[in-house]
Parts: sequence; structure tokens; C-alpha cells
Amino acid sequence: MGNPEIIGKSAPIRDAVLKATGELKYVGDMKMPEMLVAKMLLSPHAHARIKSIDIEAAQNLPGVYAVVCHKNTPSRLFNSAVRFFEHESPETEQVFPETVRFAGDRVAAVAAEDEKIAEAALKLIKVEYEELPTVFDVEKALEEDAPILHKGGNKAGQIFTEAGNVDEAFKTCDRIYEDRYEMPPIHHLAIETHAVIADFDSRSKLTVWTPSQNTFNTRLLLSRIFKLPMNRVRVIRPTIGGAFGGKNEMTIEPVVAALAIQARRPVKLVLNRREAMIATRTRHAAVVYVKTGVMDDGRIVAQDFKVLTNAGAYCSGSINVLAAMSAKVFKIYKIADMRFKGHPVYTNIPSAGAMRGYGSPQVFNAQQAQFAKIARDLGMDFVEFQLKNVVDPDGVDQRFKKPLGNPRVKEAVERGAKVFQWEKRKKDNRPVEPGWKRGIGMAIGAHGSSLYGVHRDMTALSLKVNEDGTFVLYTGTHDMGNGSVTMQTRMIASVLGVRPEDIGCVETDTDLVPWNLGDYASRGVYVEGGAALKVARSMKEKMAEKASNFLDCMTDQVEFENGSVFVRNDPVRTMTLSELVVKTQTVDQEELLASESYAAPESPTSYGIHFAEVLVNEETGKIKVVDYTAVHDVGKVVNRLNLEGQLEGGIQMGLGYALSEEMRFNENGRLVNSNLKKYVSFHATDMPKIQIEFIEGFEPSGPYGAKSIGECATVPVAPAVMNAVCAALDTNLYTYPIKIVE
Repeated sequence: MGNPEIIGKSAPIRDAVLKATGELKYVGDMKMPEMLVAKMLLSPHAHARIKSIDIEAAQNLPGVYAVVCHKNTPSRLFNSAVRFFEHESPETEQVFPETVRFAGDRVAAVAAEDEKIAEAALKLIKVEYEELPTVFDVEKALEEDAPILHKGGNKAGQIFTEAGNVDEAFKTCDRIYEDRYEMPPIHHLAIETHAVIADFDSRSKLTVWTPSQNTFNTRLLLSRIFKLPMNRVRVIRPTIGGAFGGKNEMTIEPVVAALAIQARRPVKLVLNRREAMIATRTRHAAVVYVKTGVMDDGRIVAQDFKVLTNAGAYCSGSINVLAAMSAKVFKIYKIADMRFKGHPVYTNIPSAGAMRGYGSPQVFNAQQAQFAKIARDLGMDFVEFQLKNVVDPDGVDQRFKKPLGNPRVKEAVERGAKVFQWEKRKKDNRPVEPGWKRGIGMAIGAHGSSLYGVHRDMTALSLKVNEDGTFVLYTGTHDMGNGSVTMQTRMIASVLGVRPEDIGCVETDTDLVPWNLGDYASRGVYVEGGAALKVARSMKEKMAEKASNFLDCMTDQVEFENGSVFVRNDPVRTMTLSELVVKTQTVDQEELLASESYAAPESPTSYGIHFAEVLVNEETGKIKVVDYTAVHDVGKVVNRLNLEGQLEGGIQMGLGYALSEEMRFNENGRLVNSNLKKYVSFHATDMPKIQIEFIEGFEPSGPYGAKSIGECATVPVAPAVMNAVCAALDTNLYTYPIKIVE
């Protein structure tokens, strides 16, 4: 029987009270005996060779225990986004490079007794630079006379994929549209900046505490960089204060490790907001060329994308992001002839990496804006245009003719239009204040649920039963506040007939928990949830086998409910879980343990359909988002409160991307808005009224029929707002953030 009513109900995340009361410790809160404070020296130049660096005065300053730079740290090249042992990606990074490639690149670091001494030591480091030519624009970086940032040229790679015969299909179209869209780099702005503690003990074992989204990736890279076997590298993930992809790739961990190895004392480095913005990761800026051929009745015949993403100074995850982007555009529409070609391009700005949506926002920002433009030009309602072209539930990826997995995008468009009252709002003639205009818009976005089909995607979990009938789950999940571990415990509780609070957790310690690929690609509920179900069912089978012996019945007659086991149709024959565990230990002298590995069986697509109403002031350029509706095809809703929180947060991020956020660099490549006063995020007071609906189209391959939402939540937001603004002004715009008045 279990406890199935848990699934689908609303519940807060497990550590909500601890976070609200301040009891939960983040890396910045942690203290250790004899711990040192670290500070980094960052390059003031966007491109320069370090001719000489003198660290002697800093080393001799009282209270300084370690000073590291390229001269006394490993020079091995690596890629900070490598995911697993055999994963290959261009290796362009070093702990400290001899040639810095952006303003904010790492030059040196110190560890001292306190922050004041550390900052004084930085000032004593003497660096002589030879400045080199710079390039910041991706299109200029591909010109013949552009400065070359890495061996092999400024193209970090190429992604190409297609379906059908695009060139021939264009010849059959009634109309062809060609447009260029541009998006800037933006920053993740997690409340918690990057922070790391490292310790190197007398056994030469390196232990690192980091709020990472991928601890096993960090262990692998630190093992390689410092030539340590993996059993002498331990990575522990404390509480994460937000990440959104910004803590997916390894960033400052090797710097702190190098300091700890030299000092032989624990070292902590906490970046301030400016340092986090200039020295970690950004969302990829992008230039998207999109060519679309349609018939006069609105049917899309062919589409061709040419995309340049700004990788920044180092490759990191840029190829992965572009590859993910290329796949998503084949998931929504019945376009038989489609092509995608893209290049990540090196420039002299901070490195780009993973950010919520992982390439999807950039490509759908362009596609959805152009589609709205086409619909207006055809004199066609945009919802009607979408419904004519989106896939049906039996739709396929046109490249491989492979089923998409019950996509309910058409139903979501229809539900969204009804909830938003699209038809009524189109005819809305309510007066607005002088100088203001009203507009409505919508957009569709998509995202996957795993990395199936890209590379191996598996996770492992372990579960044990205590003598009192409670459980401990050992999980490598990196809960970023999104409730992934909460979801696992609720699924396990539903199978075993116990309360979620009866399941304790040991979380994300590479020495204690089984291997996990990492928390990205929106794989939490689909892959890790699948693993939770598998380990719970394995434990249930083990307990049922023991209980059948003790209760003298067949195994399939054993039922679990409310912390007890009993015989179906004979509930008098029963025992508590505690009695079952103790009897197993005393009679059979066995421990009840279950460990299971689980591989993603597919990667079903999640869909988000968003509608926005805006007010636009042509004179001031002010844009107000006044009403918003989001409908998502997520499969089965596992925890409604959690999904609503994900959506509301994703919408807030997308509104900032649409209207205010951009990293601005001056002619020397320095970030000019590197604080929260100048970098304008979307505030809580700016948020519109939001209506949320879910299409629960059961996903057969997902746990309880569920698929993802975390990243898809933010994908359609910016183009929905763009389309509303363009409708209000009866114009077309091609750059984000949306600006009416420069």
C-alpha cells in the first residue's frame, strides 16, 4: 500500500525552518581551527602576458602563510566543465595562467591570518604585464585580423545538426524572413557568492567544502590538477545559497586548494559581489541569425539558425551549451526541414558557462520574437499561428523521427490562452494613462529532463533502516534550494509507507555517498527521482522478504503502511518496522541496506507556454509587466508548492533578462556595472500578478509520470515580454534587454 497520497501534495523543502531561523550553515559561516583567509589578485587587463611577478614581499609579510601564482602551482591545462572521467572537452584553463585573457583573470592569491593582512599582501605583489591586442565582439573575433586567444583560433568548436533538405524547402515557401537577434552576457546573481574552504592534512589528503552543483566533477579535476589519487580528494557540499548554473563548473576551488597545500592549514576564500561577477561565470552572450520560410496560411516550412555564442576567455562548458541549444529547437514544431549551425567564440570577457536554461533562452528569444513578427505580417493571431505549427502528442524529433514522448504543448497553449483570456485582452480598449500603450504577447519554450542521448546519465543512491524503523538516505544530489532532496524523501516515503520526516539524509560528500553526475540539465526529478523510486522499491523487496519469513506468509502478501508491515487480508499478523529491523539483526544477523544505480531511460521534453501583458511608455522607455500567465507541461506534479516556487523564481529571472540585466564592458574590457546598484535585476516590487497552471500529461518513463520544470521555467519569459512590447508599439525589436529609448 505504501503512502501514495504524498505524491501531488504541496510541502515545503526539508530545510525551510533551518534556513528561516539562520541555523543552517553556509560556507561563509563555517569556521575551523587555525583557518586562514584568502584573497585573490585579479588581472586589470583584458589580455596580457605576465612578464614577471614578484611575490617575495608578500610572502615575508607577518601573518601570511601562502602566496600562489603561475610560478609555484601546477601548469596542467584543464576544462572546468568536464563532467566525468572519460569526458573530453577543449582544455584551455589553468589554475593561474601566464597569459591573462580577461579583466578579472586570476594572477595570484594569498592566505593570511585575517582579511586585512591578506589584502595588504596583495598590494605587495609586483606584476609586470605586456599588454596584448583585445577583442570583445564575437563577430569581430572571427575576422582575419582578430587577435588569437588560443591555439587553433577563436572558434572554440562547432555544432551542426539538421533535418530534411533546408535549402530545397526554402524554394517552396511563399515568404522568407531573415533576422538577427542579439543578447548580452548576464550574471547568475545567486544570493550566496562563490565560497570555498580547503584543507590539506598530514596524510596529504585534500578536503574541499564548496557549494558546488557537481562535487564529483570537482573531485576529478582536483585529482588531476594536483596529481592526487581520488581517495585522497574529498569534496563536501554544504548548503548552497543559490546557483542557477553558476556553480556547475569548477571556479575558485583549485586556487583555495593550492593555498591549503602550501600553508598546510585550512583556507577559506569568499568572493565579494564584484569578484563573483568578474571572475566566475556568465550566461553566454549570443548573436542569433534566424531564417524562416512560411506559407501564406501560416504553416512553417523551413528554418535555419546560425548562432555565435560568446564563450569569453576560456572554453569551459561552451560547446555543451551550444549543443544543448541546437537540440531544443527540434522539439516544439512540425518543421520537417530545419538546420542549426553554431560556434562558441573566444573573446576577452569573463568565461561563460551554464546558466538556467542552458542555451534554450538565447535561441528561443530569437525564434519566438521572429515568429510573432511573422504572424503580425501575415495578419494572423499569434496563438492561432502557434497552434497550427506545434507538435501533437505523437510528435517526433524530425532529425531522427524519434517520438518526443507525449508532448502536450498544444494543450498547454490552449489552456494558457484561456486562463490568460487572450481573446478578451486582444479586444481590450480600456483607456491607459497618456503616453502609455498596452500590449500582450506569448512565447513557447522547451527543455529536456536528462542527458540521455548526449552521454551517460546515471546516479546511485543508498538507503538503510535504523533499529527504530527510521531510514537514512545517502544521496549525491546537490539541492540548491529547489527541493530535490525533499522530492527524493517523499518518493521513498510513498513507497515504504512512512512519513517523509522518517527519512534522514547524508548529502553530497564524495567519501560517503554514491556517485552522481551532478545537478544540471533539469535531471533532478526525472533521473534522481527515478533513482529514489528504484532504491525504495529495492528496500521494500528486502524488507518484504524478511517480513514474510517472520509473519509466515508469501512475500507478495506483505503490505507496508504507517511504519508497520502486515499480511494483506490478515492485518492481525503485523509487526512494526522497528521490530522487523531488530529481528533481522538478531535472528538473521543482517543489516537492511539497499544500494541502486539508475540510468536515465529517455529525456522527455518539458514545455512552457507564457503569456504577458505590458504597459509601455514610448517617451520614457519604461516597461511595466502587469499580468502574467504560465502553463507548463510537466508530466505528473509531485510537489505543487515546489513547482510553483520554481516557476515564480524562473519568471523573475526571465523578466530581468528581458528588461534590465546586462553586463556592460568598457573599451578596456572592464565590467562597469559590477555591483547590485549598477547591475539592475528584477525586483520583487516589479513582479506582476502571476497565474500558474500545469498540464499533467503522464510521462511513462518518469517517476510517477513526472518530468522537469526547473530550467524550462525561465526559457519563454523574455520572448513573451518582447512580443508584448512589440505588439504594444506595433514594431519589431531585435535586442535584449528590451530598450525603447536609448
